[in-house]
Amino acid sequence: MPSRIPQQSAAESGPNRTEVEAGLSAELASVVSGARRRALRDGDRQIDTAHLLHSLLESDPEVRAVFDGGPQVARLLGYLVQRSIGYGLRWQGTVEDSGAVPVVAEAGWSPVAAGAMEDAYERAVLRGDERARGLDLLAAVVADPQSRAVEVLGRAGVDARALLGRIEAGFEEYASRGDGGC
Repeated sequence: MPSRIPQQSAAESGPNRTEVEAGLSAELASVVSGARRRALRDGDRQIDTAHLLHSLLESDPEVRAVFDGGPQVARLLGYLVQRSIGYGLRWQGTVEDSGAVPVVAEAGWSPVAAGAMEDAYERAVLRGDERARGLDLLAAVVADPQSRAVEVLGRAGVDARALLGRIEAGFEEYASRGDGGC
C-alpha cells in the first residue's frame, strides 16, 4: 500500500532545523529554546505557534511593543499560561496543521511552526538582514489565520490582521530609512 504521507524531493523540502536555527539572531534562538522547554513541560509532542508566541512575548520587548499596551499583553499572557491547564488540553496529542504546508514536518515542530520559522528567515532576508528577529517570527506566526497563535490572539481580543499590519508598517518604516533593524 502506498504511503499517504506527501513526499518531498530534496529540492522541495525546506531547510532543516540546523539551517533554520542558524539564521536566527541570538535573541530569537533563546525564544526558540524557551518554546521548546515550554512544549516539553506542557507534555506537548510538538512546538507549535502558541509556544512560540508565548516565548516571544516573555522575552522580546520589540514584540511586546507592537501590541496595544500592557493590559493587552497581560491578558494575552494570561491565556497562554492557562493553555496547559484549560482550553489547551484539547491540543495535546494533535498536530497543528492549517493545510497550508505539507503534513510532514521535522520531529518536534508542528507543520505551521516549522513553516513560520522558515518564513521568519525569509522575511529577514527580504529586509536585508542575515538573521531573523522576534518581529520576523511574530509576523510569520500571525500571518497564518489557522495557527494556534492566532486562535489565542483572538481569545485575548487581539485582531491578528491589525497586528500584522502594525508589524509590516514597522518593517516598511525601517526599510525606507535604510535601517536594517526593527
